[in-house]
Amino acid sequence: MNAISPDDHAEPAADALADALAELEEDIVFGRLHPRQRLTEDELMERFGLKRHAVRQILAELEALGAVEKKRNIGAVVRAFSAREVMELYALRQVLEVHAASQIPLPVPQARLAALVAVQREHDAAVADGDARRVFRSNQRFHRELFGLLDNTVLGQAIEEYARRTHPIRFGSLASPGYRERARQEHWAMIHALRDGDRDALMALCRDHLLPSRDAYLASERARLGA
Repeated sequence: MNAISPDDHAEPAADALADALAELEEDIVFGRLHPRQRLTEDELMERFGLKRHAVRQILAELEALGAVEKKRNIGAVVRAFSAREVMELYALRQVLEVHAASQIPLPVPQARLAALVAVQREHDAAVADGDARRVFRSNQRFHRELFGLLDNTVLGQAIEEYARRTHPIRFGSLASPGYRERARQEHWAMIHALRDGDRDALMALCRDHLLPSRDAYLASERARLGA
């Protein structure tokens, strides 16, 4: 039996694991890793300088997030979704997010609205710079701040959970500058609806805001099957 060096089972720094997890998640979101693409432990160990048990922990977390799935005799692959799964996931997201929009107290107090505006200005800057990573992360912060206006922790967690489950679906839209600009404009329209107390507009925006990423994924799958 081979001797085990003292650091073979040393726990990696939490920051290293978190950084590797975030980087892989972003690779999936931006389409650098494609649906059905295999993720091998050896390649990930070399890429991130981590031990095998740490890589397995990261893959398990990605699987729990719904971004990766384990296939028999293949291993971990980026999750692919059927058209039915996509439609069902986005239908549930619409139910959750439109319901939240229907319950947010309007008009929103100026101080809370100012916090949302500050996050959106970060998103504006990221879109203007064409920085996909910052666009993605500032977009997450915007929606967390938006649905936090309801002060319903359980609903907020459900919205965030199912948003994360659709991350592997979103690459077709996040890669598009046109979509990023559309999303930016819709964020400002939501802010104006919150300021003006226009609930109907807010609910419609929350419903329609989800559609481009859903439709882009379905279109890419149709093109793949056609090819």
